[in-house]
Amino acid sequence: MKGLEISKSFYEEYGRDMLHTEFPDIEGLVAVGLVGSGSECYGYDDEVSSDHDYEAGFCLFIPDEEVVDRQTAFRLERAYSRLPKEYMGLKRSILSPVGSNRHGVIRTSDFYTEKVGSPDGSLSLRDWLTIDEFYLSEATNGEVFRDDCGAFTLIREKLLNMPEGIRLKRLAGNLLIMAQSGQYNFKRCLDHGEPAAAQLAVGKFVDSAMKAVFLLNRRYMPYYKWSFRALRELPKLGGLADSFEFLLTSANDGDNAETKYFIIEDIASMVIDELQKQEITKAVCGDLEKHAYSVNDFIEDGEIRNLNILTSV
Repeated sequence: MKGLEISKSFYEEYGRDMLHTEFPDIEGLVAVGLVGSGSECYGYDDEVSSDHDYEAGFCLFIPDEEVVDRQTAFRLERAYSRLPKEYMGLKRSILSPVGSNRHGVIRTSDFYTEKVGSPDGSLSLRDWLTIDEFYLSEATNGEVFRDDCGAFTLIREKLLNMPEGIRLKRLAGNLLIMAQSGQYNFKRCLDHGEPAAAQLAVGKFVDSAMKAVFLLNRRYMPYYKWSFRALRELPKLGGLADSFEFLLTSANDGDNAETKYFIIEDIASMVIDELQKQEITKAVCGDLEKHAYSVNDFIEDGEIRNLNILTSV
C-alpha cells in the first residue's frame, strides 16, 4: 500500500473523528491531506523510501492566528500527537513545534511561503520567471482529502495555473538550450575530441528537453530524482524517457556517437511536432533555435516577450 493511501486511511480511521469530536468549532476551517516533500506525496514510494522520513501521517493545514489562535493550534497538535503511534506497521516520529513538520499541524501560509515564497500563492512576474518548477510541483502534488472552506485548494489551483506567457517564455528558453547543446554543440565537441564535454552537452540537452516536455503537458517537473518517473506518466511525449535515459547512460565512442546524434534529432522532431499541434510556432524547419524564437513571438504580454529569451532558464 502506498504512503498516500496509508495517509488517507489513517486520517479517515482516526483523524476525522478527532477533528469532529474535539474541534467542532474549527473543523470546517482545517484542510487535510498529504502534500509537499517526499516520494509518498507523488505516489513514488517503495521499500527504499522507508529508510528516512517515512511514516503514517497526514497534514492539517490551518489558517493564520487571527482565525485559529496559537493556543488552539497547540491543542490540535497535541490531539494529533495522541493518535496511534503506529499504523499499518509504520511508526510515527515525535513531532516538533507547530509548522516545522511534514505532517501534523501546519499553517497554510507557512506551507506556501516555504514552497513558493508567497503565503497566498500570489506570485509576481519575477517570481513566475525564476522559481524552480520543483517547488511548484511540491506545492501542488499529493492529495487534499478534505477542504470544507476551500481556502487551501484555492491557493493550490492558483499555483497550478501557470500564466501562458510564462509557460511560453520557459518553453522558448529550453528549446534554445536544446538547440545549442544537442543539435549544435554535441557533435562539435566530439569533432574537437572532447567526449566529456560532449556528454555535458547531452546532459544539458536532456535536462532542457525534459523541462520542455513537462511544459508542453502543462505540468511541473518535480525534483530531479523523480523526474523520469513523472515523465513516463505524461500523456504527451512521455515515451521519450527511454531515449533520454540512453543519451545519459551511453558512451560517446564508436557507433554510439552517431546513434546519439540521430536520437537527438528525432527528439527535436517530435518536440517540434507537438509545438505545431499546439499552434505555438510558425517556423517550418527542424532547427529548434528558430522554433524557440517563434514560440517567444507568441507571448502576448510585451513585457514578458521582450525579456531575454533565456530569462527563465
